[in-house]
Amino acid sequence: MAVFRRLLANALVGGVMSSFLWFALAFWTYLETRSVIATSVIGGAYAVASAVFGLLFGTFVDRHRKHTAMVVASAAAAACFTVATAVYAVAPADDVHRLGAPWFWLLVALVLAGSVVGNLRAIALSTSVTLLVAADERDRANGLVGATMGVSFTLTSVFSGLVIGRLGMGWALGLSTVVSVLALAHLLTIRVPEDAPEPAGEHAPAIDVRGALDAIHRVPGLMGLVLFAACNNLLGGVFMSLMDAYGLEMMSVEAWGVLFAVLSVGFIVGGLVVSKRGLGSRPLRVALVCNLVNWVVCSVFTVRTSVVLLAVGMFVWLVLVPVIEAAEQTVLQQVVPFEQQGRVFGFAQTVENAASPVTALAIGPIAQLWVIPFMTDGSGADSIGSWFGTGIDRGIALIFTVAGLVGVVMTLVASGSRWYRSVSRAVADATPEPVPA
Repeated sequence: MAVFRRLLANALVGGVMSSFLWFALAFWTYLETRSVIATSVIGGAYAVASAVFGLLFGTFVDRHRKHTAMVVASAAAAACFTVATAVYAVAPADDVHRLGAPWFWLLVALVLAGSVVGNLRAIALSTSVTLLVAADERDRANGLVGATMGVSFTLTSVFSGLVIGRLGMGWALGLSTVVSVLALAHLLTIRVPEDAPEPAGEHAPAIDVRGALDAIHRVPGLMGLVLFAACNNLLGGVFMSLMDAYGLEMMSVEAWGVLFAVLSVGFIVGGLVVSKRGLGSRPLRVALVCNLVNWVVCSVFTVRTSVVLLAVGMFVWLVLVPVIEAAEQTVLQQVVPFEQQGRVFGFAQTVENAASPVTALAIGPIAQLWVIPFMTDGSGADSIGSWFGTGIDRGIALIFTVAGLVGVVMTLVASGSRWYRSVSRAVADATPEPVPA
């Protein structure tokens, strides 16, 4: 457990830098362009890249030591951020700030690559729970992972808004590069007791789709859980694309960053509750109940343009997200053999993230070209504007409300499904896998 905590601390630093720079890029892009489409495309590109590389990362984790996978991820992120910093330094100032310029999109691509490769570290960390933590403590360890994500959100939210608002994108790039290099140096000092995996064979594919599917199909209903999480991400793409724009319509970038930081304490609270109390004997039921609460909140927290309502809704959401994530990870760790967990986590990441860009890439143009005009001076403003409000922020709010209602219906349907009952039985019947040698 001591080694796991050291890996977790290192992952916190690496994750903070990746998410900090990605948040900073999103803030900077919107402030430079005032384009919802631009932030939507960037958010969608992240989800597409995560989906494309998820199974590749998972296969890599299964075929290498977990520590090696983390080192590769950290080194790649540091390299991408270093090159991005150099590009920002040498590119003409007018071009790097212009949406249509190649320099701008080269910078976006480098930050995207450095952030996406952090998913390799996340998959390795998830499998390290099985590697380093006793079976009866893994739900609590997953809670610690969630609490760490919360700390990452807090630091990210504070610093990304303040750095972009006060210092600029150049400082954000430079800081990420320096800290990422230091995190890599620290990771190299950690010794993880693990045996090398069995050789995959000369002709083994780099992306082992069959191995992932075989492991999933051995557990009746497990594909249903993966697809349910993907549907959640499909709706989550709405918030990924539009939340920054919604918040920045009501407050400055510095205030938005500070609000995010304060509210992300909820992420820490949720993770710590799981780390102390665990998830009980029915982790999947916990995940569905928390999902239902979240979608109910999402359907009502934007009924008025109010920072208070926004804050309350986001706080509830952030408290429950690490609980849901810990529950889903605990289920996979209980029912999937250790030597196949990387591929299953990677496959789940691929399917779940493949859903987000469908919404993320579509919702920006839909919001900017149809829904926002509909609620600004169109028929929507005439019909419901008297009580719902009108303007840019109310157009975005209407999308959030509809997405929340769809999520409520989807979760209620899932709670009565065959896959839910099958996976619940598999968890109840599973023999806890011991810590691998």
